[in-house]
Amino acid sequence: MPTVSIHAVDHPLVAHKLTVLRDERTDTPTFRALADELVTLLAYEATRNAQVEPVTVITPVAEAQGVTFTGPRHLVVPVLRAGLGMLDGMVRLLPTAEVGFLGMVRNEDTLQASTYATRLPEDLSGRQCYLLDPMLATGGTLIAAIRLLADRGAASVTAVCLLAAPEGIAAVSEALTDLAVPVTIVTAAIDERLNEHGYIVPGLGDAGDRLYGTVSA
Repeated sequence: MPTVSIHAVDHPLVAHKLTVLRDERTDTPTFRALADELVTLLAYEATRNAQVEPVTVITPVAEAQGVTFTGPRHLVVPVLRAGLGMLDGMVRLLPTAEVGFLGMVRNEDTLQASTYATRLPEDLSGRQCYLLDPMLATGGTLIAAIRLLADRGAASVTAVCLLAAPEGIAAVSEALTDLAVPVTIVTAAIDERLNEHGYIVPGLGDAGDRLYGTVSA
């Protein structure tokens, strides 16, 4: 039975960019740019198990053996709204991927996630899917999103997160023990804990607000 794999990327560039993202003095334009760069670095690790097949090309000198992507096109799925800030960084490395959208919201009282919008293929058979969600906090959103993709036939699901909390990782691992689909979580860091409001500590604040600002009614 597949299990949930966790990969915290240990690299000086990742650590440096994450440090600036954490800083409350970092303004929105800088935060967006750094988040984009950081996701590209995480995407490099997230696609390590992308399906490929051998191919022969002709260089200006001779034949060369290489690889090309195989199987159905990859599907990249940002979780609205904050996941949108990660999309460009991901598709920069997977320019041939299709993009779906998943709108989910967390109830701040129950900390449970509910789905309010989906724009995804009904049949994901054989497809490698990449979920983009900046913060793995309580795990409710990620669990619901992974199950939705698995129910539609995804061959594998890789979640790319800027930060993860130990409680969220444990919740995802426990909730998906019955899932026959391999799941990988790639993150820039695993932080200390969640606070009483379900926010990651030390974290970086609300990723959506820091990417896009706070919209007042």
